[in-house]
Amino acid sequence: MSKNPFDVSAMANQTKGIESVKAVGQVALTSAQAIAQLNQQAAQELASRLQSKVAELMKTQDPKAAFDFVHAEVLQEAAKEVAGYQSQLFQALASGNKEIANIAESMIKESQQDLIHFVNEATQNAPAGTEPYTSVFKASFSNALQNFELIRAAMADSFVSFEKSVENMSQFSAVQKEGAQKESSARTKKTK
Repeated sequence: MSKNPFDVSAMANQTKGIESVKAVGQVALTSAQAIAQLNQQAAQELASRLQSKVAELMKTQDPKAAFDFVHAEVLQEAAKEVAGYQSQLFQALASGNKEIANIAESMIKESQQDLIHFVNEATQNAPAGTEPYTSVFKASFSNALQNFELIRAAMADSFVSFEKSVENMSQFSAVQKEGAQKESSARTKKTK
């Protein structure tokens, strides 16, 4: 009975693939848990603030004062809360994105190494007189490695683009938050 080295390496590759899928799944689960926690926290904070604002609003007798209160206090605080929530959400997404990018990069490098090993094994054990075929095979393999590099570069560009989008949205929400704070302080000064 002959031993086939490809069968042994296939099992190892399958194990690596399963481990990589588990790692990506864990990152996705961690990100989902962080987002769920942010949502729960935001909902709890909103409920408590809403309850206190409604209690304050019920104390007001003058409709104009009630309108000014809602506009100056409630809406401005809501805008600040939304901006803060967006910032936290973007941070959670960015951290998960980095971990997935690292896992994908590792998977691509391992696949390249496995292909190199496979080609070396196949060409070393080629029968005599098959040099033209092994030459074509190696050329095809070289093209495959170049494609791996293109895929890796495209993936890296994709992750960088996503990070920039998250960063831009985070900066946008920070600007919104600052604007809401300035407007809130200006309104507070006018009402005093």
